[in-house]
Amino acid sequence: MSSLVAQPLTAAAYAPYGHVLMASPEGQPGKEANQGTARRYDHLCPIVDHRPGKATLNVSVFRCAPRAIAPFRVTLLEKHPASTQVFIPMNAQRYLVLVALGGDRPDLSTLKAFLATGTQGVSYLPGVWHHPMIALDSTIDYT
Repeated sequence: MSSLVAQPLTAAAYAPYGHVLMASPEGQPGKEANQGTARRYDHLCPIVDHRPGKATLNVSVFRCAPRAIAPFRVTLLEKHPASTQVFIPMNAQRYLVLVALGGDRPDLSTLKAFLATGTQGVSYLPGVWHHPMIALDSTIDYT
């Protein structure tokens, strides 16, 4: 059994697994919106659907209870081979993201842990192995 240390979630470090969703992820100025009271940041991640035919976009809310993480044993990884999956925290301070690459099975040599802030959402590219969301400090709702 090996140990994994969580690293801060950055766009560059997370790129093999998906996209970091946040305002100005790469320092972009954004576009003015709402009569000048907001900045808008477009096209933060592609939404991919490789299913035959036409799938319907499903927007859900997951309410996740916090988990003890010292030590946290990874016993489950899942993937969605045909589509993007996106999680945006609605009320988080921080949470943990576990991801890995691989085909029929996760390649554990690519397993990474990222510590995300409440201002960061994540997308998983199609086929990326991931652990269900891990709330750390309190119950978190994700959309």
